[in-house]
Amino acid sequence: MRHVHFPARTVAAAAGAAAGAADGPLGAPARRLGDKARWYLPAAVGADLAGAALPVGLVFDAAQQARPLYCALGAALAWAGVQALRRRYAARALGESRGVLPVLHDWLILIGVLAVARVITGESTPRLAALGALLPALLVTVAHHKLTYRHLNAARRAAQAVSRVLVLGEPAAADHVIAHLAARTDHPYVVVGVLPVGEGALEGGVPVAARLAARMPEALGEDAAAVRDAVRGHHADLVLVVPGARIAGERLRRVAWALHDEGLELAVFPGLVEVSVKRLETLSAGGLAVLRVAPPVRRGAQTLLKSAFDRAAAAAGLFVLSPLFLVLVLAIRLGSRGPAFYSQRRIGRDGVPFVMWKFRTMVVDADRLKPGLSGANENDGLMFKMRRDPRVTRVGRLLRRTSLDELPQLVNVLTGSMSLVGPRPPLPEEVAEYDEVELRRLTVRPGMTGLWQISGRSDLSWDETIQLDLQYVDNWSFTSDVDVMGRTLRAVVDGRGAY
Repeated sequence: MRHVHFPARTVAAAAGAAAGAADGPLGAPARRLGDKARWYLPAAVGADLAGAALPVGLVFDAAQQARPLYCALGAALAWAGVQALRRRYAARALGESRGVLPVLHDWLILIGVLAVARVITGESTPRLAALGALLPALLVTVAHHKLTYRHLNAARRAAQAVSRVLVLGEPAAADHVIAHLAARTDHPYVVVGVLPVGEGALEGGVPVAARLAARMPEALGEDAAAVRDAVRGHHADLVLVVPGARIAGERLRRVAWALHDEGLELAVFPGLVEVSVKRLETLSAGGLAVLRVAPPVRRGAQTLLKSAFDRAAAAAGLFVLSPLFLVLVLAIRLGSRGPAFYSQRRIGRDGVPFVMWKFRTMVVDADRLKPGLSGANENDGLMFKMRRDPRVTRVGRLLRRTSLDELPQLVNVLTGSMSLVGPRPPLPEEVAEYDEVELRRLTVRPGMTGLWQISGRSDLSWDETIQLDLQYVDNWSFTSDVDVMGRTLRAVVDGRGAY
């Protein structure tokens, strides 16, 4: 990869914030930065209860149901019960990103539970009215999750509500993990110290809590004592082990015993990056803990469903939006001379070129003017992006801000050269510069929207764009496509990165 440019939570700043915690016993400082805001749990329970009880009570009262209050109370307790049984109120889950689909799954369970209760109690409110009364519970819970997630992300960017971590491993491997964690803020870990195994320089800027010998000591308790002292000195919540030739097998087991005897957690980094947990399965083979990684979905029912949904949705979209297309064509033609549509050669799945359609947002000779603007490129990679590109017309700025210029790509989706969701379709000159890692993004059809669009679009660095595309390619599922399409609406509304 060419450049590393992430919105980073710096190790030094995070470690400094973590050092501000008051002293306390091993593994239990007086104020653990891993603790989330205390209002998360009561707010989550309150939102679920109110989101179910109030609409049900009002609808059932309007329908002159005999016991609206009892029905409202039953619906609220059922919704909170489903959430509790699904462990949505667990400390690990509160405030974390879940997306819409898990909440929808919980809501469908609620519908099933209340359908059984309806039969048992003989409740007679019209089915559509009852279903409509339960819909706000879904919407309120989704909205509350988004608000809590934003609050938690803001706290973590300030190195709060995080778990203090010691990284244990050989110097080069430990440095790699430390750099990866420091470059992202979408996780709860802040590295406050490193336990290098063997000699070797460390470049991460993290304090060395203790250095373990390269070879396993004769007295295995030496490792355990060093790790325990390091945890005590840095008030760590977790020890993250990066396995290697020098820290594995019996040596790792003894360290795990020492930590677990003190009530502390140990996590092991398996060396996998950007692999969805849905593809992972833990197995046991002859007493060995084995991590099975399922291959990416490339064929089968899900791919057929994706293709059918893409084409059906594209056809429906073109039919419904045809009046809007006419309005936009007139606006573009009146705003500047030239055609309303713009076609461009792009590279699709398996490197096959195709013609991509958009509404024209630039002056007619924009491609001829591009070489003269190369020095003003604001992207750090192969893409050309300018916040205030002089070639963009007044109507074009509005179309880009609202993403309406992308709508003609529904034709590409209908013909099969694109998908509704997928990586950004690259230009031939970009693909000519791809390395073997970047070429992997061409193993699926490009999309009208994708992780790149809902994560910042043109504000992303080149490495971030490639990382998101590869994450999609390797972890794709039909349900993840549905989640991306749901989140695209919000990205279009706020317009972040659209220029």
